[in-house]
Amino acid sequence: MEKCTNNTDTCCSCGNTGDLQDNNSQDRKARIFLGISLFLLLTGIVADYFAKQSIHASIRLAWYLLAYIPVAYPVFREALETLREKDFFTEFTLMIIATLGAFFIGEYPEAVAVMIFYSIGELFQNSAVNKAKRNIKALLDVRPDTATVFRNGDYKVVPPEKIAIGETIQVKAGEKVPLDGILLSASGSFNTSALTGESRPKTISEGETVLAGMLNTDKVIDIKVTKKYEDSTLSRILEMVREATSRKAGTELLIRKLAKIYTPLVFLIALLFTVLPYFFVSDYVLRDWLYRALVFLVISCPCALVISIPLGYFGGIGAASKAGILFKGANYLDLMTKVNTMVMDKTGTLTKGVFKVSEVVTAPGFDKDELIGLTVALEKFSNHPVAKAIVAFGNDQSRNRQVSDIEEISGQGLKGKVNGKEVLAGNAKLMKNNRIDYDRSIDAVIETTVIVAVDNVYAGYITIADEVKEDAGEAVKGMHANGIHKIVMLSGDKSSITENVASRLGIDDAYGDLLPEDKVKHLEQLKADTGNVVAFIGDGINDAPSLALSDVGIAMGGMGSDAAIEVADVIIQTDQPSKIATAIHIAKATQKIVYQNITLAFSVKLIVLLLGSFGQANMWEAVFADVGVSLLAILNAIRILKMKF
Repeated sequence: MEKCTNNTDTCCSCGNTGDLQDNNSQDRKARIFLGISLFLLLTGIVADYFAKQSIHASIRLAWYLLAYIPVAYPVFREALETLREKDFFTEFTLMIIATLGAFFIGEYPEAVAVMIFYSIGELFQNSAVNKAKRNIKALLDVRPDTATVFRNGDYKVVPPEKIAIGETIQVKAGEKVPLDGILLSASGSFNTSALTGESRPKTISEGETVLAGMLNTDKVIDIKVTKKYEDSTLSRILEMVREATSRKAGTELLIRKLAKIYTPLVFLIALLFTVLPYFFVSDYVLRDWLYRALVFLVISCPCALVISIPLGYFGGIGAASKAGILFKGANYLDLMTKVNTMVMDKTGTLTKGVFKVSEVVTAPGFDKDELIGLTVALEKFSNHPVAKAIVAFGNDQSRNRQVSDIEEISGQGLKGKVNGKEVLAGNAKLMKNNRIDYDRSIDAVIETTVIVAVDNVYAGYITIADEVKEDAGEAVKGMHANGIHKIVMLSGDKSSITENVASRLGIDDAYGDLLPEDKVKHLEQLKADTGNVVAFIGDGINDAPSLALSDVGIAMGGMGSDAAIEVADVIIQTDQPSKIATAIHIAKATQKIVYQNITLAFSVKLIVLLLGSFGQANMWEAVFADVGVSLLAILNAIRILKMKF
């Protein structure tokens, strides 16, 4: 059915979204040819029933050949293409030999019926595949064809791919954002369903990130472009969706390998069915044993497996994308069902990562405004969420300050000179490593603290609060309910904060004050136990090594870093941790459907094969065992697209 044997990337797995209009046109032609063949077959059967003896044999043969050609032609065409690629043993050659053999022994209606049911199966398959494709095509439709850019004192409409980084674009209410950028207007309201699957409006304030594909629902806004068209979040998501369907699951690859052995073996057995009885059966009749062999060939066609299994995985990827979850390949659907240990980052994963300054405490002899001004001047050179919170809090106090010799110390903080003074801003580890005698009572503060030292003298600290995501508790419960026996939280934040969040959410183990390399060491220890299949969830650049090391890397993709999204195997586009349980549920539902199809195909075929071997099954039953099972398997495979997760 549509080159499922040797071109699965463009058919059964549908790595390319294709042109659905062309597919619909081809389907219309196929339905017309199918209708012609079906009409001629039924007319021929009626004529056989009422006037078979009076119809000349050559006329009867010609009539059934006319019925055969419209539905057989596509199969012959595909067989020729596979033969050019030196692949003889395919379902196409198998069906051709079986039906031509049926003509040879005079079973004309059965020969035509095999091809007609085969064509019906192809139409069902195309319909199922196109339905899944539309889920992906819906993503393609959210990319605007034009963008309004401010150039030479005026707004001009140009293709988005011709806009450079740093230019300003204008987006009117009801228009989609064409490129990633920073909001220049005071605020804006956006529908983010194209990226996240969630239609709930999202309010974005001046200076915050706006992503391509978001729908502006409020008013005219201006955006400063930060990424080229091809590098935008939406373009990367679309590319990853395309690539996802080309990565085969282990079960799918195994079935393909078996089919390459299975099909030639079937040809050999069919040949032995015809020839061997001659030496052992006294009343051997060539026609009878050839008929049994042909029945065997039709039953043995592996279409149900080579079509429905890739379609099942593709349906799983489509269902996940509707839920705002992107699997980068069918193989990760399989892997997700095996995960039993979940390791999570804290900030941006379980917490919102939206920090706000809650308190500023100065040491004796230091002015509060001066402390804020020096700290903000330094923190402007960091992209860390804590640094951004401090800058947003006291940006005015940092003006007219000269900053030099900036050094970012991984997992500790920043060091630099501000107006000639050496300033340190970071955690307790940074103070200890620089032998700064700070107020030790800070260690007992649960919230995130940035300790500041000026010219090697403790100057005070700033407290920053983060908020746990609304669905974080639900996420932990959902993961436990879906077979995750151990959940671990690793964070660069203070141990007191990490342990407090873990306790509130019901997380099994929690470790704080970790550098990126410390997270990797914890992961390596977990992976050393061969019984653990480990997934890691993160969103930042510092999480990329852990995402790469884990068996399944899961990134928060809505606002996650480019590095995390690129390295991850699964992307949660909504940034909701509860979607991780949904991803596991979808993966398990997909696997269940695939196993059901394998069991269905093998059991029905085995029963009819045994009946056919003893002459108790005819060609009609063989057609059901092949095409009927294929149809049932396809219908079962597309169920996942209609499931609610």
